[in-house]
Amino acid sequence: MRHFLTLKDCTKDELLEIIHLGLQIKKETKSKIFKEYLPKQTLGMIFEKSSTRTRVSFETGIYQLGGVGLFLSNKDIQLGRGEIVSDTARVISSMVDMIMIRTFEHSKLEEFASFSNVPVINGLTDDFHPVQLMADYMTLVENGLDDSNIRACYIGDGNNMTNSWLMMASIMGFDLNIATPKGYEVDTKILHQALDMAKNSGAVIKVFDNPKDAITNTNVVITDTWVSMGQEEEKNKRIKDFENFKIDTKLMSLSDNAKFLHCLPAYRDLEVTAEVLEGKDSLVYEEAENRLHAQKGIMVWLDSFRD
Repeated sequence: MRHFLTLKDCTKDELLEIIHLGLQIKKETKSKIFKEYLPKQTLGMIFEKSSTRTRVSFETGIYQLGGVGLFLSNKDIQLGRGEIVSDTARVISSMVDMIMIRTFEHSKLEEFASFSNVPVINGLTDDFHPVQLMADYMTLVENGLDDSNIRACYIGDGNNMTNSWLMMASIMGFDLNIATPKGYEVDTKILHQALDMAKNSGAVIKVFDNPKDAITNTNVVITDTWVSMGQEEEKNKRIKDFENFKIDTKLMSLSDNAKFLHCLPAYRDLEVTAEVLEGKDSLVYEEAENRLHAQKGIMVWLDSFRD
């Protein structure tokens, strides 16, 4: 049995296998061919953090694979009322075939997985968002980019998306520049892990505090919201601190005709202008749809390891 908690749970070849499986299932779906890869299986979906794309993509995905999704918010289950993680994990995993969790502390996800009898998927934690990166990479592959020619640049907050791009780059072996404001740098421990992994993959990872330096000659530009869930009280301060990190056409002109990615929700004219978000080089809506197809690939792949 395998879990999908971070990208580090898989090798490069395994991540590519999942991507191409997702692309195969996507092609079938677009042709109105719905193979029951997971017939009668139930996906338990635990949401301690609410979400639009994560719920819709997982619930639709398991249905298209022949199964059913069970939505469980922290108001619906005892985990939100004081039950210990190990008890919740043992009980729920005895009744469903697979579990997706979207929560805060990554340590809670790891503890849950250690007591689960079925595969567990990370739908997002404060530290990592691996399913989003699978959708992002799938989108780049569809647009002719892969580890051999990606030169990526992440501009914005040093958050779970930054961490996940570090993991993907260091596993796949493509170049990644990161630009964050002072005080919002990427987690030092995760950065050092990525740099160590990059020694084997050949990835070149650089960190900047000036977005103009970071974006120069790159062909993929990524950003994320400046104010994530739970940070609403910091909104005004963050807007001021990030004011020089907005992605606009002038900044994009320094890149090498870069494609633009954003995991959404996007706040126009804060982290990115509407002109860039809606522009010809934006892959944002392809990227959003690919959450559905990449996650179907993950679920089918994980199921192949079950007894």
